[in-house]
Amino acid sequence: MDLKVSKNTAVVFDLDDTLYNELEYLKSAYRAIAQTLDPQKWEMLYSKMFSLYRSQHNVFEFLSECYAIETTELIDRYRNHIPDIQLFDGVLDVFKAIKQNQGKIGVITDGRSLTQRVKLERLGIYNDIDKIVISEEIGTEKPCLANFKALESALPHCSYCYIADNLKKDFIVPNVLGWKTIALVDNGKNIHYESHQCMEAKYQPDHYIIDFKQLTVV
Repeated sequence: MDLKVSKNTAVVFDLDDTLYNELEYLKSAYRAIAQTLDPQKWEMLYSKMFSLYRSQHNVFEFLSECYAIETTELIDRYRNHIPDIQLFDGVLDVFKAIKQNQGKIGVITDGRSLTQRVKLERLGIYNDIDKIVISEEIGTEKPCLANFKALESALPHCSYCYIADNLKKDFIVPNVLGWKTIALVDNGKNIHYESHQCMEAKYQPDHYIIDFKQLTVV
């Protein structure tokens, strides 16, 4: 689909499971934790951790019992590790095209400030973003109106487009505000997969895309 962008356009993105798969962050954190807890056999421990996760068991409880480490310490290691993550194919091309058309780029994401900013840095796009709105920094999470109004205040007098993945919380407010909304379809690896529960009109975006290669900035 074509996305018209000019100097009066702000294209705003969610982060997790929109610009990259959050599952890759989880796997990166699990590897880092396994390597510190059992340096000699970390691969086996990592395999066990990921299997427990896929089976919906409490991974950190298992580690706490086996390695005499507090779950709070494990959570800190998870959140503060340096992640090995990559952008989805096509994201950089979209970013470059937006900038070439003199458009603005924003991010609205839920999570902790340090964690989310490190993700953006590791993805190599931090300096391309004109405004980042993070839930911890403003005290509210999507679908709160304040998160989207903060973006509008920082990048005023624009037409806005929001590209995200989570029907449950991502599109309710921008739809009300008159933003264009685009959903990136779950590629089978998303952390949240309850979209089938959100078929009412208020949850729905204007458009769906399978991947960023379907998006052409004009």
